[in-house]
Amino acid sequence: MSENEKVESAGGESRGKVDVFADYAPEIKVRTKKMLMWFIIFAVVMLFAGITSALIVLWGKLYWLHVTPPPVLWASIVLVALSSVTMVIGVRSVKRGNQQMGLIMTALTFLLGLAFVFTQNSGWNALSERGIGSTTTLNAQGLEATRWNPLGKVRGEYGKDYYITLKGELLEMVNGEYYLASDTSRSNPRTADVMSTFNAAGALLAVLIYVHILHLMFGLIYLVVNSVRIARNRINRENWISLYTGGMYWHFMGFLWIYLFFFMFFIY
Repeated sequence: MSENEKVESAGGESRGKVDVFADYAPEIKVRTKKMLMWFIIFAVVMLFAGITSALIVLWGKLYWLHVTPPPVLWASIVLVALSSVTMVIGVRSVKRGNQQMGLIMTALTFLLGLAFVFTQNSGWNALSERGIGSTTTLNAQGLEATRWNPLGKVRGEYGKDYYITLKGELLEMVNGEYYLASDTSRSNPRTADVMSTFNAAGALLAVLIYVHILHLMFGLIYLVVNSVRIARNRINRENWISLYTGGMYWHFMGFLWIYLFFFMFFIY
C-alpha cells in the first residue's frame, strides 16, 4: 500500500480516510493536534489583545461611555458556562466508550452555543436601543445613510444606566449639563462636546461582541462535524482527540467571553 493510500483502521476513522499519523505512535497524534489548537488559540488571543489594547489607549484620551450590561448578556455567561460543562461530559463519555451520551452532550453543547450567540446578538440590540449603535436615515437623494451615533444620542438614566468620563475623570450631570467632577464651580460645561463626540466605546463594544461571535461560529461548525463523526463511529474511545481539541477551543471561547464581558462593562 502506498503512502497516500494509508487509512485508519482501529483508530476509528472511516474506510478510505487518509491518516497522516498512521506510521506514528498514537501519542504523537494527540500531542500534534493539541499543539495546533494551542497555536490557533494564541492567534485569537493576539487578535483580541490588539482590540482591547486600542480600547485602553482610547479610554485614556477620549470622552468614554460606560454602560450597565443588559440582563440578556448576564444570561449569556450562564449559557456559555453550561456549554462547557456539557462539552466536558461529552468528551469523557466518548473516552469511556459511551458513544450515545457523547453524541447527546456534543449536540447539546451545539444548541447551548446557538442560544449563547442569540443572547450576544440580543444584548447588542438592547444596547443599540439605548442609542449606543447607529442610526439609519434618508439623505437628500432619498437613499439610506447610516451613521454611528455620537455620545449625545445615548438614552437612559444618567448615573444608573450609563455615565461618561473624560481621560478617566467622571462627568457629572447637573440641570441637563455635563461638567467634570473637578469643575466644582460649574463654569465649564462639556455638554456640546458630549453631544457631538463619536462614541468610540460603543463602536468597540460592537466590534468585540461580533468578532467574538464570528470566532465562536468556527467552534459551532466544528461541533457539527464532530457530532457526525461520533454518529459514524469515526470518533470513539480509541480516537477522541478531535473532540478533545474542539473542546479546548470551545472552553477558550467561553472563558474569553467572560473576560471580555467584565472588561467591557466593569473594568473599562
